[in-house]
Amino acid sequence: MSMILSASVIRVRDGLPLSASTDYEQGTGVQECRKYFKMLSKKLAQLPDRCTLKTGHYNINFISSLGVSYMMLCTENYPNVLAFSFLDELQKEFITTYNMMKTNTAVRPYCFIEFDNFIQRTKQRYNNPRSLSTKINLSDMQMEIKLRPPYQISMCELGSANGVTSAFAIDYKGGGKISSAHQRLEPATLSGIVAFILSLLCGALNLIRGFHAIESLLQSDGEDFNYIVAFFLGTAACLYQCYLLVYYTGWRNVKSFLTFGLICLCNMYLYELRNLWQLFFHVTVGAFVTLQIWLRQAQSKAPDYDV
Repeated sequence: MSMILSASVIRVRDGLPLSASTDYEQGTGVQECRKYFKMLSKKLAQLPDRCTLKTGHYNINFISSLGVSYMMLCTENYPNVLAFSFLDELQKEFITTYNMMKTNTAVRPYCFIEFDNFIQRTKQRYNNPRSLSTKINLSDMQMEIKLRPPYQISMCELGSANGVTSAFAIDYKGGGKISSAHQRLEPATLSGIVAFILSLLCGALNLIRGFHAIESLLQSDGEDFNYIVAFFLGTAACLYQCYLLVYYTGWRNVKSFLTFGLICLCNMYLYELRNLWQLFFHVTVGAFVTLQIWLRQAQSKAPDYDV
């Protein structure tokens, strides 16, 4: 029989369980799957926002949005479109009921356990598909899943369970690469957004001056071609700083310092074309963006909450 067995609401950044259904099955297979719940909760920050993990006779599906993940366990033959429609309903209700400040500042596990009432009602509806009155929404969800199917998580990507490393995880060479590709950074702060805008501004100023330098060169005004190179290198450095501020990449801090060094060298070469205030502005913005890149690190590993 196809059915939903249990559901949980988990904070993405640290794996803190916010709510969960309290009437889940007690079978051996289900208990084993709940161990995968705990393992997945530690890796939510590194995974895409819509995923499926197949564990034999059961599937674990989850979606993540606004720093919160909605996870459910169902039998392997439960329809995908119903599973993700169920999660979508949980997400909409949770966002409506609790604001982001409450979820971000929660410190106790299961501090929104009263949300279980809604989980139970919705689970009963979805375990009896004939009672569903959301055919239009289901067709929309079916189209969305067809266009953007859930990412299939392999057991290799989960790594170890209960401190024992899976033999498959050892043999699988590419597992680390897949998870790092989805590494997420900490939420952007106001100072980080300001740094991004200022870096774009500096890049635009360099680009404009670079085109003016090209015009002067074409008009044979004696403009040095190296000035053009310096302006465009400055533009590229500013844009790359924006990229490092937004996306995770290997050796990110080292790259940010090297990029800042390039900005300083370009401005030193352009000393004759800029006054001290302009030089100070470009170098200060470069330093500020580098600091923000250093402060906005990858989300840390989640604590071992009993999910």
